[in-house]
Amino acid sequence: MKVLTLFILTLFLGKSCESEAQKKMETAQLIYTANSRGFFQEIVIENHKLSIKKDRKGKVIQSKISDADWKELVQLFQEVNLDEIKNLKSPTEKRFYDGAAIAQLKINYEGKSYESQSFDHGFPPKAIKKIVTKINAFAKKDNDN
Repeated sequence: MKVLTLFILTLFLGKSCESEAQKKMETAQLIYTANSRGFFQEIVIENHKLSIKKDRKGKVIQSKISDADWKELVQLFQEVNLDEIKNLKSPTEKRFYDGAAIAQLKINYEGKSYESQSFDHGFPPKAIKKIVTKINAFAKKDNDN
């Protein structure tokens, strides 16, 4: 009986934590930008929706994020320490000599804005690498279509 109670409690708490994380992500806005002289990309994620802009004057391509991708984003969002984003250092400096576009991640959450320092597009700081890679995967999927 104790095992069954423990199992049910664990299952309930797991769903509760997952639900709480889902609610947090639904109130957040993630904005990834990358640009150089010949390249521009802006990806905005907000409440199951995705907006991609591929040039400064171009149209915005909008779509819905699949449940599987959303679930992964929720998990990755939980792993990010928002207060530390501003202190993260870029692992490379290719953007200083036009070797890479200048990128930045901005997260608007609970009335606050959390912005990373600039880093090389394709080479994010380790602490945000997983979520930045996932965000960029949406733009690559769009290119494939």
